[in-house]
Amino acid sequence: MTVFTFNTRHPEYSDHEFAWKRARDAYSGGTDYIHRALIRHVSEIPLEFEERLRRAYYFNYPRNIAQRITQYALAVDPVRSGADPDLVEDWSRSGLRVNEVMRQVSTLLNIYGRAWLFVGSPTFDGPVDRERAERERLRPYCVALSPLSVLDWAYGPDRRLIWAKVEEKHTYDQDPDIGRRTVSRIRLWTREKWRLFDPLTGAITEGDNPTGVIPLVELIEPDGYGIEANHWFEDVVRISDAILNNESEAQMNVVKQMFGMLVVSESFARGAEKIQPRKNEEESGSFAAVVARSAALIESVEEKGISRYISPSGVETSTIRAENTRLKQELYDVVGLAIQSQSREAQTAESKAWDFQNVTQFLANRADLLEQAELRAWEIMKLWDSAVPVPEVTYNRKFAVRDLEKNIAGLLQLSNIPDAGIEFRKAALGVAVELLDAIGSIPDDRKTALLAEIEDLQPAPVPEFGFNIDNGNPDDNNEGDIQNDNQ
Repeated sequence: MTVFTFNTRHPEYSDHEFAWKRARDAYSGGTDYIHRALIRHVSEIPLEFEERLRRAYYFNYPRNIAQRITQYALAVDPVRSGADPDLVEDWSRSGLRVNEVMRQVSTLLNIYGRAWLFVGSPTFDGPVDRERAERERLRPYCVALSPLSVLDWAYGPDRRLIWAKVEEKHTYDQDPDIGRRTVSRIRLWTREKWRLFDPLTGAITEGDNPTGVIPLVELIEPDGYGIEANHWFEDVVRISDAILNNESEAQMNVVKQMFGMLVVSESFARGAEKIQPRKNEEESGSFAAVVARSAALIESVEEKGISRYISPSGVETSTIRAENTRLKQELYDVVGLAIQSQSREAQTAESKAWDFQNVTQFLANRADLLEQAELRAWEIMKLWDSAVPVPEVTYNRKFAVRDLEKNIAGLLQLSNIPDAGIEFRKAALGVAVELLDAIGSIPDDRKTALLAEIEDLQPAPVPEFGFNIDNGNPDDNNEGDIQNDNQ
C-alpha cells in the first residue's frame, strides 16, 4: 500500500467541497468570514474599503437557522428504553451526552445536507477486566463528523459500506520538551482492518477491525441529494452574504452623513500636489496628497470654486435597510420556517395551515432520520463490546409549531359560547387535549384517560325552581299577594 491510496476523494466530496467549506465558514462567522464575504465594489478605493472592513459586523443568520431547526426537532428528549445510563451520559467518551451528539448531527445536516456518526473504541493491549475498563474508560464511543472529515467511501452489493477514509486531527503534545504539532492523519477502514497514514512520520500502521463492519453511519437529507441538487443551505449563505454587504454599505452611508465628504476646487488640489514636505514632516505631506486626491471630490473653479462638505441625503440608507428587511423575510421563506408576511394577520387560513404542515413534515422526517442513525450507532457499539445493550430508541414526532397563544385564546372563546350543547363541549375539550399534547407531549395512557373522561361527560342537570303555585281559589292567592305588598 502506498501513500496514493490515502489521497483519493469521493466524487461527491470533490463536487461539494467548496460549498461545504463556505457553509462552514458562514456558520462560524467572525472577522475571518467578514473579510472573505465582504465585496469591494468597483468605484471603491482601497483606503475606503479597508475602513469598511474594519467597521463591518455580521448578523449570523445561517447559525441562527441551523440551530433553530435542531431546537425544534429535538425539543423533546428521545426515549431510550434499556440504554446503559453511563453511556447515555457520556456517549462521546469526552463528556457529551447522547442528546448532545445527536444535536450536533442534526445541525451538521442543516449546514451540509450530509453528516456522519463514527463509532469507535480505544486501542489497548492485554486482557481487560471490569476494573481496568472503568479505570481507563475502555468502552465504545460515538462522535459526530462533518462531511469534510470523511474523504472517500464505497458501498458494497449489500448496500453497506465496504471501506471509508476518515481524516483525523491529531496533536502530538505528550512530551512537554517537544514543540506541539497538529497533523491531519487519514485512517482507511475496511470490514476486517484499519490502516493509518501519518504525514508527519510518513508511517502506515494497521490494526484489526473486530466489528466486521465499517464503523460509520451516513445521514443524508432525502430532499435534494437524491436528484443531484445542491443543498438549500447554500442559498441561505448567499442571501446572508447579500445582507452583510448591504448592511456594510448602509453603515458607511451613516458614517458619511455624520462626517461628510470634502469637495475642493481644482486649483486647491493642484496646490496640494505641489506641497513639498519639509524635514521631519513626511507624514503631513503625504496626508495632504491623500486628502486632495483620494478622500475628496475635485471640481473645477468654473463649476463651483467653493470648498464644502457633502453627504448622502439618507434616502439611499433607508432604501438599503428596506431591501435587507425584504431579504430577511425571503431568507426564512427559503428555509421553510416562519413563512409569513411581516404581519401575521395578513396570512390566510389556508397559507397558515400549509406552513404548519410543511414545517411539521420536515421535522418528522428529521426525527425519522436521527432515530434510525442513532439505533444503528448503538448496534455498532454492541459489535465493539457485546456487553453494551441496544436500547429501543423513540424520537418525538409531535411538534408545537402553531401559534399557540391564538389557539388557546380561540378555545377560551369557544368554551364561553352560551347555550352550547354537550357534544359541542366535548369537541372543544378534545381539541384542548390535542393542543396540550402538542405543547407538552402527554403520555399515551394519560391522553387516553383524558379523552375517555371527556366522552363520559353528561349534561348538567337543569335546576328545578319552585314558584309556590296553588291550584286552589285564585282569589285567595291574589289576596295574599296584595297583603304582602301592603306589608
